[in-house]
Amino acid sequence: MKKSGKACYNAAFSHIYVERQVWGHPRTERILKRFPHAVVVQVEHYKDVFCRKKQDYQAQHQAQSLILAAKKGQLVYPGASVCQSFGNEHFYYTSCVMNCIYDCEYCYLKGMYPSGNLVAFVNLEDIFAETEALLQQHSVYMCVSYDTDLLALESVLGFVQEWEEFVAKKKNLRVEIRTKCGRIDLWEKRKPSPALIYAFTMSPQFVVEHYEHRTAALAQRIRSAAEALDRGFCVRLCFDPMIYGPDWREQYHAMLCRIFDALDIGKIVDVSIGSFRISQEYLKRMRKNAPDSAVVQFPYENRDGVYQYPDRIRKEMELFLLEQLTAKIPREKLFFWKDT
Repeated sequence: MKKSGKACYNAAFSHIYVERQVWGHPRTERILKRFPHAVVVQVEHYKDVFCRKKQDYQAQHQAQSLILAAKKGQLVYPGASVCQSFGNEHFYYTSCVMNCIYDCEYCYLKGMYPSGNLVAFVNLEDIFAETEALLQQHSVYMCVSYDTDLLALESVLGFVQEWEEFVAKKKNLRVEIRTKCGRIDLWEKRKPSPALIYAFTMSPQFVVEHYEHRTAALAQRIRSAAEALDRGFCVRLCFDPMIYGPDWREQYHAMLCRIFDALDIGKIVDVSIGSFRISQEYLKRMRKNAPDSAVVQFPYENRDGVYQYPDRIRKEMELFLLEQLTAKIPREKLFFWKDT
């Protein structure tokens, strides 16, 4: 629908689809109460909405619908090869939510999912049970916020609090929650735990403005990370993915100066470093849907099914960041996707 030459969209989550199986689930009821004016539609299965053919991902992302569902089958997966394990032997991830309220141009979700809408799996108890079964065998390092930004969705879903409560009751479990959120108020409601790591993706402001749409500005992320550190939370800094540009050295140097000035670096748990990389299948779909995106259309090299920057650029960027960081942070706290 168009008006005055501009596209008109509904407000985010103005329409909520609920699987019949989770109709009446306590989390479903809690979430629906936060959207009293939403149009609520019952469906048989979330894929009836999420996996329809010929969807317009970009348009849907401008006015996302929320889909509440139950996750079936395997719920916890071995960590992906393009992700970092931070030295943990038993590395896993789970998806409580599919898709994100943020709109980063380079995000692999744009090549992974057919829909721009957001699916929240309300049966967290089943994910917790599968995690407990793994804990009977060995320790577990779990990433729970790869396919979304749980912290940014906390006011809607409340899943971070539930992970906090679950982790507090378990031994040999560490959980990472990655975010580009800049909210300060959330830390007042959280409880620090050595088993729960909040990983802040830090990007130069140029990258934020041009490619990480709707995310918190760099200054907001830094301020939120500083507040978390001051309150005793475990904070990881993620310079991952690094994005190449004509003045990338100046951009990344300026970003690090701001971070070193604002944060108590000695309290940082560790740091992640990695240049942009993505599976060839995801990038193929992304290029079709984003023909004008500089970061998507960059001439990457395909190495073993993963598109990356040419080796010279990748090494130059990662080593530059390593040299800058080792001036302030012990080398043993710095982790690469593939050690340079």
